[in-house]
Amino acid sequence: MTDLSRRNLIITGLTAGALPGAVLAAPSVGAPKAFGAVPSARQWRWHDREQYAFVHFSINTFTDKEWGFGDEDPKLFDPSDFDADQIVAAAKAGGLRGLILTAKHHDGFCLWPTTLTEHCIRNSPYKGGKGDIVGEMAAACRRAKLPFGLYLSPWDRNHAEYGRPAYIDYYRAQLTELCTRYGELFELWFDGANGGDGYYGGAGEARKIDAPRYYNWPSIVALVHKLQPNACTFDPLGADIRWVGNEDGIAGNPCWPTMPNRLYDQKDGNSGVRGGELWWPAETDVSIRPGWFFHADEDSKVKSPERLIRLHDESVGRGTNLNLNIPPDRRGRIPDQDVKILKSYGDAIRATFARDLAKGTVASASHNRGRGFEPARVLDGDRETYWSTPDGVTNPVLTLDLKPGTMFDVIRLREYLPLGARVTRFAVDAEGDGGWRTLAEQECISAQRIIRLPAPIAPRRVRLRILDAPVCPAISEVSLFRSVAPVPVPAIVSSDPTILDTRQWRIVDASAPGAEKLLDNEAATIWALPAPVSGKPAHVTIDLGAEVHLAGFSLTPSRHVMSDARPPKGYTAELSRDGTNWEPGASGEFSNIAYALSTQRVAFPAPQIARYLRLRFAELALPAPRLAIAGVGGFTAAR
Repeated sequence: MTDLSRRNLIITGLTAGALPGAVLAAPSVGAPKAFGAVPSARQWRWHDREQYAFVHFSINTFTDKEWGFGDEDPKLFDPSDFDADQIVAAAKAGGLRGLILTAKHHDGFCLWPTTLTEHCIRNSPYKGGKGDIVGEMAAACRRAKLPFGLYLSPWDRNHAEYGRPAYIDYYRAQLTELCTRYGELFELWFDGANGGDGYYGGAGEARKIDAPRYYNWPSIVALVHKLQPNACTFDPLGADIRWVGNEDGIAGNPCWPTMPNRLYDQKDGNSGVRGGELWWPAETDVSIRPGWFFHADEDSKVKSPERLIRLHDESVGRGTNLNLNIPPDRRGRIPDQDVKILKSYGDAIRATFARDLAKGTVASASHNRGRGFEPARVLDGDRETYWSTPDGVTNPVLTLDLKPGTMFDVIRLREYLPLGARVTRFAVDAEGDGGWRTLAEQECISAQRIIRLPAPIAPRRVRLRILDAPVCPAISEVSLFRSVAPVPVPAIVSSDPTILDTRQWRIVDASAPGAEKLLDNEAATIWALPAPVSGKPAHVTIDLGAEVHLAGFSLTPSRHVMSDARPPKGYTAELSRDGTNWEPGASGEFSNIAYALSTQRVAFPAPQIARYLRLRFAELALPAPRLAIAGVGGFTAAR
């Protein structure tokens, strides 16, 4: 019997003895009925993108801030060597399949020559006021055949009318400009940060809004879809995509693509809600650096290729899309270190998924819906075809007979989403000399599930068992791969010679254990301790390793979504040459630290020679039982 005839017999169910419990194929029937919420055509295309670049570039790049106040002089925006093609090439090197640019962040500065405000690139030195960063990025994406999207912050800390009806007219006009001037867009991103203190045309005050009512999101989403029918909208109720609920790059396990038809709730956003009325899939956003904008003192903290691969598994591998931020520096280019890391990551992902080792295997199943829904459909690489079973069969088994010596350590599963998220729980098993053993048992397949094994295996057969499903499955892919490790990229200290290397620093004294985490150069590790009380501030003393001309210090709060811990409200910094006699360095409050959760850079009134730095924190930015800080750094005077 030839391989071809054997395959045909198994597919049609005639070799019933090849699989315990196998049955004859059902006669040709129609497709299964959709179950629950299903994606729109726009959302179905979005699911196929998997990962794309976020590009945070604006006036914050030149002020070393994360959230600008809105009073910045446009003349500060002056990239020395802006290169849109280099940014696009870096994204493509990382295997990113689109690019979303921050056309306007919270400070209100616009990267296109709008006539709607003076707070824009027209009044900057860039190209003598004739530049258009949005236009240059759009053109570079077209040249590279990379889909282009835009971020337009709803919050505008510059605009005098923010919080009043006139601003909504302004915001709609901005959206109309962006949606009609720069070609086709694949996504429009609306940040959830809304309302608070700002410049507001010189008022310098705090303004609060009821965001859903103020923006009237359904009308904003409808405007985008009218002007850009293929563009997915991000975040508010009624949008195509939801926030994953954190900025760590980690989706819930499981992460359902459905949500209740009500205002977004962060506790539901990370994992979604099984059987929710809305198809509202999650986008997982994270920055390759601790901050969203470029800061030279974060050059040593760029996520490694290995960490990016874990993020891929924790986002794309859980059925969400990864939106990876790659911020340009003050030249207007992706920094060299970041490019090396992106290429290493992209090469490893491309090499890992280049060859599907399940191709050429023989697929059989305990049940088969009929012609057009055969088990072999999971092997054809077509997302529009799938294996399914008769309507009443909800716990079938699909088996792959592997070629001898097929070795793999990555498994990828996909459902045919136009019929809904059908599988609730599943298991993947492998059969070797010792019989069947379970490799993984999980909930939710959805857009895709990536299962990475601790080591390669070479079993005779692999099977997918549907353990729980309310309806018959619709499985479009079962693939096997052999992982390829990324090329290591050595860490650097900083491209800025004024940034001090903290690797020689050590903790001398602290008010709670674990303060060493402040110096490990890893923003994900947190020094968490009981909140300070009146008269007993939290404190830490650091030995800088040698006397330095210290011009200031930096403090990075935890960027994790933490319900029981907050960053410090303010600080007192003291300096010493001998660890005994102390001089004042600076004291004050951290700007907007509780909400922006961004690194704070504090310059002393004048640089001082010091060997020791002592920091005290008397209260938290917001009430909480614990204080949380991710890191401390320092810098010398500019050369």
